[in-house]
Amino acid sequence: MSFTYLRQLPSPGAIKEEYPMTPGMKEIKKKRDSEISDIITGKSDKFLVVIGPCSADSEEPVIEYVHRLAKVQEKVRDRLVLVPRIYTNKPRTTGEGYKGIATQPDPEKAPDMIAGLIAVRNMHLRAIRETGLTAADEMLYPENWEYVSDLLSYVAIGARSVEDQQHRLTVSGFDVASGMKNPTSGDFSVMLNSVFAAQHPHHFTFRGYEVKTSGNPLTHVVLRGAVSKHGNTVQNYHYEDLIRLHEEYEKRELINPAAVIDSNHSNSGKKYEEQIRIVKEVLHNREISPQIRSLVKGFMIESYLLPGAQKIGDHEFGRSITDPCLGWKESEELIYYIANSV
Repeated sequence: MSFTYLRQLPSPGAIKEEYPMTPGMKEIKKKRDSEISDIITGKSDKFLVVIGPCSADSEEPVIEYVHRLAKVQEKVRDRLVLVPRIYTNKPRTTGEGYKGIATQPDPEKAPDMIAGLIAVRNMHLRAIRETGLTAADEMLYPENWEYVSDLLSYVAIGARSVEDQQHRLTVSGFDVASGMKNPTSGDFSVMLNSVFAAQHPHHFTFRGYEVKTSGNPLTHVVLRGAVSKHGNTVQNYHYEDLIRLHEEYEKRELINPAAVIDSNHSNSGKKYEEQIRIVKEVLHNREISPQIRSLVKGFMIESYLLPGAQKIGDHEFGRSITDPCLGWKESEELIYYIANSV
């Protein structure tokens, strides 16, 4: 047969029981969730910054990064809500390569998904316990939601997943802010249809159960650029793109119109240093356009302790093994720039 069943994974309940949230940590998350919700719904004029490594491939440098971020959060807390990227699943365009710590706790060893689930929870728990910051993660596999549902304050659905029915329906049951990226084609209608689907209730099967959801009003769009039919990157963060998105939102029966701008990926052509210029351009357009100001609620920025990227096995502490990222110095300066501009 085509499938070889290796072993049964522990249930989400069993993993949560063995690696639990404390009452104090739950209170931290409740407060953070509320702050982010108020940004998305427009109740707060604070700005959201989802920032951190392309992939959270190693616990120690990730936790060091979150510690640094927490110190900055204290200084900008009246203007920004900083959400560390602790992305534990890595989508691969061809299916080849490192798939994230949830699959490979050690990038140089064979996959071990039970150890991966434990590594994911340990990293998120340490971040909350040691820094008071709850994180964002990409929900590459919808059935993994229950393993981290008590930990995350923000969820991203990637460009390759946003058209998938199971992702859309699953997000309708999330109780945290969830960003739907535009597909790699760049089609706004696909992205907005995903938002519509996730904002409404559904009835479907999930993890072996018949379930129903109430809809997620905090679902919004994330602009990450696109790829043309010729394989060229196409940006969608410019003034004209944001005005068009504002108009498209107004045509649809969607609540809480909101957009987060992904400054890397196809918007930067994966030229990580371009993220600084892109952020500054979007902030300028927020200043001159009331429509853009009301729509754009935050940024996604790829950043780590050291700039650029390295190959698996190079073992440079805090340098990405997937997409290249901004280094800490430039990232810290950029956060302060955002805080002074919103």
